This record gives sequence, C-alpha cells and structure tokens, in this order.
Amino acid sequence: VQLVESGGGLVQPGGSLRLSCAASGFTFSRYTMNWYRQAPGKERELVAAITSAGGSTNYADSVKGRFLIFRDNAKNTVYLQMNSLKPEDTAVYYCNRFGYWGQGTQVTVSS
Repeated sequence: VQLVESGGGLVQPGGSLRLSCAASGFTFSRYTMNWYRQAPGKERELVAAITSAGGSTNYADSVKGRFLIFRDNAKNTVYLQMNSLKPEDTAVYYCNRFGYWGQGTQVTVSS
C-alpha cells in the first residue's frame, strides 16, 4: 500500500489549496479514505472522510463549509479542496486508509 500526498505549500489567509493523494497497492474503490492533519505541538486530528463510492462525507467542525473531500476511483486519487484558509489550518496533512498513512504534505497559511 502506498499513499502519496501532493499539493501543499504556502498560501495567504483566505486563499485556497487542493491536496491530492495518489493511492496504489490496494483496491482503492473499496475503502473509505481520510485526511488528517497535525499542527506543531498538537495531536493528529481527522479533517475529512469519504466513503468508498463517495456517497457520504464527514468533516471536522473546524473545516465545515470551507473544505471539500472528493475522490476519483478511476484515478485512485482522493482530494481535499481547501478554501478560505486560516492561519490555524497550518499543519502537515496526511492521507489515510485504515492502517496506512502517507508521508504528509505541509500546508502553511501565513501573510
């Protein structure tokens, strides 16, 4: 199983970023996929989740209305569209499938 995140970077408050997670080594369409984040000095937290066919999503209260999780099962990829970014969104963002983690991608929101 491999999960490879991309799309992180430095963005100003109010800006947008789209993270991608390319998955391989398993039948992607059968699994719920998750995005987590970990800020310095804080515990890793669940940001968003999407079921195998994409029919159901869940979000942390802190990102509801600003972030969107979606997936393309034909491309074995899950995405996190992040809008109206705030400094408190600064963290390393991780793609997750039950039992497996990507290497993470840094998102920094700063002026």
